[in-house]
Amino acid sequence: MTVSLILASQSPARRAVLAAAGVIPVIHVSEVDEPAALRNAANARGVSVEQMSAEERVSILAQAKAFAVYESWKLVASAAASASGNLVVGYPLEAEASVTESAESAESESSESSVKALANDSQSDVTHNVDTAQTRDFSGVKVPTKTFDIHDFAHMNEYCKDCNSVLIVGCDSMFLLDGECYGKPHTPALAAARIKQMSGKTGELFTGHCLIDAKSGKTVCKVSRASVTFAHMSDEEIRAYVETGEPLEVAGSFTLEGFGGAFIEGIQGDPHGVLGISLPLLRQMVCDLGYAWPDLWNSRKLEGEAIKDDPSSAQVPKENVHQPGDGWVMCDCGRKHWGHNGAAGVLLARRDDATGRVTHVVMQHRALWSAEGGTWGIPGGAISDGETAIEGALRESFEEANITSQDIDVVGAYCENHGNWRYTTVFAFEKPGHCVNPCAHDDESMEIKWVPIDDVPKLKLLTAMRTDWPSFRARLDSLASQR
Repeated sequence: MTVSLILASQSPARRAVLAAAGVIPVIHVSEVDEPAALRNAANARGVSVEQMSAEERVSILAQAKAFAVYESWKLVASAAASASGNLVVGYPLEAEASVTESAESAESESSESSVKALANDSQSDVTHNVDTAQTRDFSGVKVPTKTFDIHDFAHMNEYCKDCNSVLIVGCDSMFLLDGECYGKPHTPALAAARIKQMSGKTGELFTGHCLIDAKSGKTVCKVSRASVTFAHMSDEEIRAYVETGEPLEVAGSFTLEGFGGAFIEGIQGDPHGVLGISLPLLRQMVCDLGYAWPDLWNSRKLEGEAIKDDPSSAQVPKENVHQPGDGWVMCDCGRKHWGHNGAAGVLLARRDDATGRVTHVVMQHRALWSAEGGTWGIPGGAISDGETAIEGALRESFEEANITSQDIDVVGAYCENHGNWRYTTVFAFEKPGHCVNPCAHDDESMEIKWVPIDDVPKLKLLTAMRTDWPSFRARLDSLASQR
């Protein structure tokens, strides 16, 4: 059995601990208001936050984070399960060779004209160069298609077939010194004051863990505990450490794996708990829910790890927190594509309340550093292990563009199948009476916005979107008329 793990945290240290143990988690940031969560829990118990122990506080926050992501996961799962319509699969590589050769010739001519047009374009921030396209231009190719029920995605996602369980883990850490609890200091002044107080002393680090079986709702919560002894630090050492910025956003104002490691003289207890997530404790929790720890192993060598950077820069970013399923595939079409399990995105449309006709669609202005940077397409990305194409598209469109699953209806899909790689476009309508407010959630986009449907062809479109837009527009209009 394969079990997918979702980590309700953006902590690089927690991800690194899991990755080193063979578990590449899906990262879903919980966005929990931690002070409010603690106040609400304290009020429910009839006490103040200060009266709650460190163990109670980290347990409360770990649960709050895990359940926030669980609720988000349920919304995606519900929207995917409620999808209607057909999945149309196109097989462009099966088209006649002569037609394909003609299309490639047309693509070459199009590339030359696009480059010439770009040279005369006053919008110098747009790098629409079809020579850098990661998807072949199949315009002019008569693509054979097959039609399936929209829920028949499993035959195209080998990882989805074997993954029938999803676990969500939330964590929170807090440091106890001289009877006082310390979280993240956030400011240099507070960090310096705390570190000066910690110098030469021993404190206790508590890390709360909450693990949820997403499909059954069963929950296990546990807390790890470790004693940490600090070296005596001079004022100069404290100043230099604070200037690194490392202690500002970590519980207790120190890290074991970074600059702070040299000032930690001893640890009694679980060292992984000091890093933010206890592997022995998590393994026990996984077993408590009826799974085996090796079921979570999914590590594969990822190439070119780089963090996303400034979307208005043409410089390719240097680091990135990769998700399961991320990575380049040498496609049967002769190009490299992103996504070991394929990729998917959402084409979201808004309709007129009176006529029901499509008036706008959500479009993404792609970061310059991305493939065909500066062009317009739809928000989407690599499908994670264990996801269907619909689930992957919904998750990615929320992470990138704030397209909220509870506010849309999935009404159809189109999959371009290249054999060993696929891209699925999920068609969706904004629900009547609901409002989706798209915005750029990360740095993969320069802009996300509603675009009048008649204006879409006027944009500098991604190669595949430019090719498919006429048929996509026709299908949206047809779906709208049916509803």
